[in-house]
Amino acid sequence: MLQVLFRIPWDHLTIRGVEIPTFGLGIVLFVWALLGAAIFGRMVWQGRVTDLLRDPLAVGIWGAAGVAIWMAPTIGPKFAPEGIPFFGYGLMLFIGFTTAVFLATRRAAEQGLPPEKIWDLAVAIFIPGLIGARLFFAVQYPGKVFTGRTLLENVLSFVNLSQGGIVLFGGLLMGTVAYFVFCYWNRIDPLRLADIITPSIFVGVGFGRIGCLLNGCCYGDVCHLPFGIQFPGSSVTYSEFVYRGVISPVELATPWLQPTQIYSAIDGFVIALAAYLYYPYRTRHGAVFGLAVLTYSITRYLIELLRSDEEGQFSTSLTISQWVSLGVGICVCALLVYVFLCAQKLQRKRLTESVPG
Repeated sequence: MLQVLFRIPWDHLTIRGVEIPTFGLGIVLFVWALLGAAIFGRMVWQGRVTDLLRDPLAVGIWGAAGVAIWMAPTIGPKFAPEGIPFFGYGLMLFIGFTTAVFLATRRAAEQGLPPEKIWDLAVAIFIPGLIGARLFFAVQYPGKVFTGRTLLENVLSFVNLSQGGIVLFGGLLMGTVAYFVFCYWNRIDPLRLADIITPSIFVGVGFGRIGCLLNGCCYGDVCHLPFGIQFPGSSVTYSEFVYRGVISPVELATPWLQPTQIYSAIDGFVIALAAYLYYPYRTRHGAVFGLAVLTYSITRYLIELLRSDEEGQFSTSLTISQWVSLGVGICVCALLVYVFLCAQKLQRKRLTESVPG
């Protein structure tokens, strides 16, 4: 409902006639310098200053970020005169990503896996996952993405994620490809690592769905229950309802709708908690991941029944997400059969070896 949570002025903020620098040479540059000093101080304390010489790319990127902050007040107003917008959707993605990685590093350390590998994995799958999520949305809603007249305008429209426009399943599919490449390259058992990061995946899903609520996408059908929600005239949901002719432009808000974003957020957090608690009791690598994804496929299919933002595909009433849910569910069932058959085989082998003679 709040696409733009707040805006940071380019030059200063006036409070009771006093100008306070809030960007450029102000707070943001101060935070950049303070964070850089903290990182450098920690490296000095650990005796790792020479690592900076071995990673000139990271130093260059950090320096370029400082220059960009310095130059922002001069260039920025040409593109966003009112200041830098902070989007609710993007903020939730950021919180979800950082929280997920933090939790995964904790679990990895407990299992004897270097936490640095989790950060490497996060970088390796983040960009491919984001591209896959955007591609999935572009294929599903080309009219909403490719709105420009030239190739450059369409490319810029494709990379503009300020108002959402990504599909979770697309990100999971493309991210999965990058994931297996990463595991192969680093010689890590993909099923073992999958169990470690599964709770984090669904924590990210939970925060992402809160972002959907703030953005106004992934909305539900008309609801007559006491916990239905409405979207105001400034929301994406309201605009789509007017465009589709569901409501008149004179209406102040949408009808009461199913809070499917909240359902999906709760779904993600509950699956994350269940996967986290089940992890110590798993009998074979891959069990946590398989059961969590199977559960999500089922719940996602059911939540889709309450949504009204997608149409049926392939001459059926099933949305594209429901079709993908069915496909993913079948594949995960096959994985679980393999996992539990291997677990039984291993158990029989251990019993045989424990029998004397």
